[in-house]
Amino acid sequence: MALPPEKISELRQIIHNKLTQMDVHSRIRDAVSETMEDSRTSDRGSGAVGEEQVLESLRQRGIIDEILSEMSFEEEPSRDVRRPTKPATHFVDREDRIKTSTPAKKAAIDPTRRHLYLQVKGGKAFLEHLQEPEPLPGQVGPTFTLHVLFRGQRFRSKPVPCACDPDIQEGFLLELHSKGSGEAAQMADPTSLLSICDPVHMVLIKTDVAGDTALLTSHYLEWRHVLGAQDGYINTAVELMGVGTESKVPVGVLDVRLEILPHPVHTLAPDVITTQLNLEQSRRAERERLFLVYAKQWWREFLQIRGNNSNRLVKIFAQDENATNRPVCSFVRPLQAGRLLDTPRQASRFISLLTYEKASTVGGGPRAEQWCTMHAFLCRNKGDCEDHSVLLCSLLLGFGLDAYVCVGTKMNNTAHTWVLTLGMDGEATFWESLTGHRYSHQPVNPDDPPAVEQPRLQYPYRSVGCVFNHQVFYANSQPTDSVEVCHFNFTDESRWKAMSEEAIKSVCGEGTLPLGPVFPPLCASLFDPGLLSADLELELRLLVTEHRKDLGLTTVWDNELSYLLTPALAAYEQERTTGHISGNEEFQQAIRRAVPDGHTFKGFPIQFLHRNARRAFAGCLRSPVCEEIVSCRGDHVRLAVRVRVFTYPEQACAVWIMFACKYRSIL
Repeated sequence: MALPPEKISELRQIIHNKLTQMDVHSRIRDAVSETMEDSRTSDRGSGAVGEEQVLESLRQRGIIDEILSEMSFEEEPSRDVRRPTKPATHFVDREDRIKTSTPAKKAAIDPTRRHLYLQVKGGKAFLEHLQEPEPLPGQVGPTFTLHVLFRGQRFRSKPVPCACDPDIQEGFLLELHSKGSGEAAQMADPTSLLSICDPVHMVLIKTDVAGDTALLTSHYLEWRHVLGAQDGYINTAVELMGVGTESKVPVGVLDVRLEILPHPVHTLAPDVITTQLNLEQSRRAERERLFLVYAKQWWREFLQIRGNNSNRLVKIFAQDENATNRPVCSFVRPLQAGRLLDTPRQASRFISLLTYEKASTVGGGPRAEQWCTMHAFLCRNKGDCEDHSVLLCSLLLGFGLDAYVCVGTKMNNTAHTWVLTLGMDGEATFWESLTGHRYSHQPVNPDDPPAVEQPRLQYPYRSVGCVFNHQVFYANSQPTDSVEVCHFNFTDESRWKAMSEEAIKSVCGEGTLPLGPVFPPLCASLFDPGLLSADLELELRLLVTEHRKDLGLTTVWDNELSYLLTPALAAYEQERTTGHISGNEEFQQAIRRAVPDGHTFKGFPIQFLHRNARRAFAGCLRSPVCEEIVSCRGDHVRLAVRVRVFTYPEQACAVWIMFACKYRSIL
């Protein structure tokens, strides 16, 4: 039975992590070096080593047997319910305690397919981290993580400590074939590989002690020069540049080795490769030039419609993290989440859990604009409103909806983006990507007499200048750009000026921008929500006990009351996902039965997007209601706390916490 693409990507990542933990690459290199040395020193040896000799050497050293034993996974035997399971304290690494033990299957590399082996052999000249302070004993310092995307295949390296010369030692096996083995099931030759114009997208993320992430670099690596290597591989130094306003400033250098496996029998001449790359570059530049000429003419025509059209937010181009101007339509593409997300509203909830953060600038001035590519946004797990809206629109298009990104302003007159979907009857619905809220739009008719009741505005949007997706672009040419009176009938040329779909397709279609935004598949969460919830709940209990101890109060926990809070947290998350809440009546009945006569019950629910217990507890104490519960004084005081973590793709989590107490008041 074939595995779905997300499972295959997940399986590859598991195998890659296992081989990295076993340090297989260095052990194989050492074994090959020793075999070659033995061959040179032997009387009958000439220094040449065959494949059989290398395999025999690996078998004698037990490397092959160890790999097979580690990579062979059997089905989990049936567990005896009478035998207690091991407690969580048996885990050594705290991160391992919250990761799921994903059952892996045996996987073999298809010998009929070509692969690109990308090996990172270390970094150097990361001068910003030249004097990185040493972490305290037992403390984890800031780390680097390298993410790689190639033709829908995503990998990430293990975190390494930040340093001037970071020890990034990783190998990534990237499949070159897209779907089949090639024509007539034959292995692709170098000429066919030369036509694959997809680059390797490398993203470097820095994670600080508090868990906050920062995007350091986003680099597109051209790999096809290896097709002309006589030895089948090349070593190169990849200079990584900064992002945003620092896109011209070097960040560091990675030593990279590229190799084609299996090695092609014939190689290409370097001038053939250079000619092909130059030809692609010239064609791409010509398409971009023609689109720019068309966009200028289209903009002049739009300004002639009304004099105030120049003041409207009509966004045709946007800068990505590398400060490259691209058509906004190229940032959107239908994206299917496989089995990771079931409904459009669940997709909206998932995107609202990704951290919102504006692009940073050095010094003051206007707001910096940076539309991140999808891969960089997902690796960083945070971004601006444009990043959230583009991802939401892509997912809604993947679910078959007629979705568009809207560019306009909010009620406070600040620039903002959100998503619009149109129903079969033309009804417009707004989706706020930062909160997950949905708003139904009913336009106001300004010509109606005062006696006619107008619909009440619930959305926070003031004006809309343009809407777009991966195929169309419309500019608002109505008498006013106010959202409340706007009609979203895009076929009405008197209200919306459209760009040519052929012109948009010429620069935003499939394969037209090999160096443009690359759309990766979503990755499943690696966290076990049950273990993660129990871990956070235990930490919060310790923090509450210490807090009450400082106040001179004792702490008695009510485990039964804590458990009864679970349905409420599940109902809160259900409401955020579906817009409906259920189970509230049963929850109230359970609480009434658990609280004796003459006692008082108080509860305080709150949601966080991070998994830091101390930060969450400090945030809870800022609420007077929660502070009153935690510092409760009275007779027969019993405290309760319940944590429920809901996991989503890309390590996104909704962390719900509810503090409660029951006590007899002292009169």
